[in-house]
Amino acid sequence: MTQLTQDQLVGNYQKLRRLVNDTFSGERLERLNEMYDTLEDRMIVAPASGKEHYHNAFVGGYVEHVLHVASLALKINKLWKDNGAHINYTNEELVFAALHHDLGKVGDLEGEYYSPNDSDWHRKNQGLIFKHNDEIQYMTVTDRAIFLLNHFGVKMSKWEYIGLKLTDGMYEEANKSYYTGYIHATRLRSNIAYVLHQADMMATHLEYDKWEQGEEQSKQEVSKKVSNIKQAVNTEVETKLTGDSPKDLFEELFGEKK
Repeated sequence: MTQLTQDQLVGNYQKLRRLVNDTFSGERLERLNEMYDTLEDRMIVAPASGKEHYHNAFVGGYVEHVLHVASLALKINKLWKDNGAHINYTNEELVFAALHHDLGKVGDLEGEYYSPNDSDWHRKNQGLIFKHNDEIQYMTVTDRAIFLLNHFGVKMSKWEYIGLKLTDGMYEEANKSYYTGYIHATRLRSNIAYVLHQADMMATHLEYDKWEQGEEQSKQEVSKKVSNIKQAVNTEVETKLTGDSPKDLFEELFGEKK
């Protein structure tokens, strides 16, 4: 499992706060900073998921993930625009939705969303590194994000709301009616949801690939160590066989040699 150092945790969080302060302004920035100050202790260590084979299921994974999504969203948005897409929203709206689409994973005002799994069996056999906190009121991640923003008085534009709500695409059942409304009256009137979903999906898969590569590297390192030990043992045995008589080797190995 990935383990970020204290410097990495603090560095990522400072990067997030700088992005917030550089992107937003006025009363909305004040409200956002109040929210971030209140949730800081939990936000800085929150994972992005609970299972190690999902994405960023490690301490600090949440902040790293939303920064990843925001960066990719801006790049993907440029690609859409360069290819003739109608862009009727601002970069500020895009970044707002990207940074807060998973805000519900920080928890609510009473407690965190994830807590370390105290079951060794589930950790080892199912990869459940973190478990959901059943002491707080159940909400979907998206609903909790909207609740928290509303609690701190952070206003959203129409496109920010649509983008944040639909970032998970049709992986979230409640989003289906938005994405399958193909007639004029019910179709999505902005591409922001498509751009954000692509950014989130890409970030998630890249983060999974990073975990998988790390697991493979770890297996290779263990295999190499085992191979080195076997080689050392074989070398020692061969040396004994060539340097001593079978009787002397037997006596040394079994402690009968005086």
